[in-house]
Amino acid sequence: MDLTVWRAFVTVCRVGSLSAAAAELNHTQSAVSRQIAGLERQLGVPLVERHARGVRPTPAGEVFRRRALATLNEADRAVRAVRDVRDGVCDRPLAIGATPSLAAGVVPEAVRGLLKQAGSIRWSLLPGLSAQLHGGVIAGDLDIAVVTDAPPGLAVTPQVDRRFLGLDEMVAVLPAGHPLAGRGPVRIEALADETWVEDNEGSAALLRQHAARAGASARIDLTAADLPGKLALVATGHAIALIPGVLTSALRADVTTVGLAAPPTRGIYTITPRRDAHPCAASLHDQLARVFASARPVPAAHQPAGTCTHQPHAPAGQPLKK
Repeated sequence: MDLTVWRAFVTVCRVGSLSAAAAELNHTQSAVSRQIAGLERQLGVPLVERHARGVRPTPAGEVFRRRALATLNEADRAVRAVRDVRDGVCDRPLAIGATPSLAAGVVPEAVRGLLKQAGSIRWSLLPGLSAQLHGGVIAGDLDIAVVTDAPPGLAVTPQVDRRFLGLDEMVAVLPAGHPLAGRGPVRIEALADETWVEDNEGSAALLRQHAARAGASARIDLTAADLPGKLALVATGHAIALIPGVLTSALRADVTTVGLAAPPTRGIYTITPRRDAHPCAASLHDQLARVFASARPVPAAHQPAGTCTHQPHAPAGQPLKK
């Protein structure tokens, strides 16, 4: 079926008159009438009925009108997206979401690279936990989100596309004067007597799993409301914590980090809506991959084979909390 005919039908229903629709579409009234009649023959049912003041859709016509309008709107968005890519134009604001650790450094640096490449773009950055960001992409509030597969894992839904950026090694963050400050990778057993603080279940699960693999335990005696609160408790000597390696370069001056032997890792991904993708989202992914590789190079032994085959730490289909 020709979408031009669909557009004529939707216009007739909106203005309630064949002559008014013809004037708006720059067609003759007879041409519009033939288009509607042809559509009715194809569908095998009357779509409009005449009344004293013009025409209105029949019950079948109203059902078709709603679906046709949605199709026409989606077709218009598709055409705009293709033209934006063709012309290198990103007039549409780019809404970005990221977990707090990635919003602290990697994402702003990637956006700077995007702006150098694509010119002026209106953009916004919303930090949040991965499950929240996933919901924002599905709802259409975010054009792209940078999330992790920390426990309980990534959600798998047909509404979003997921692309792998890399693996991030977790590190321990300590007060600046800690006896282990400045040392090389340490085994988790060396931190068995420490008090740990965590701000979300995803990071806490990684810590517990890492300790259990070594036959040790980690005492998570303190809970912080967010990442800045967790770092404040570390800086003041109340605890140590597990943090993403990508956060190392953005830490406050009164804390330090130490690497862990056989550290826990988390996969970093971008997710984008499968429909109506922002024309700049793919370019931002490329910038994120560049910045991430520069910020936290991953040993080849830890790199999954292929950027889309990394297995989440938790069963697929469960939402992600960090």
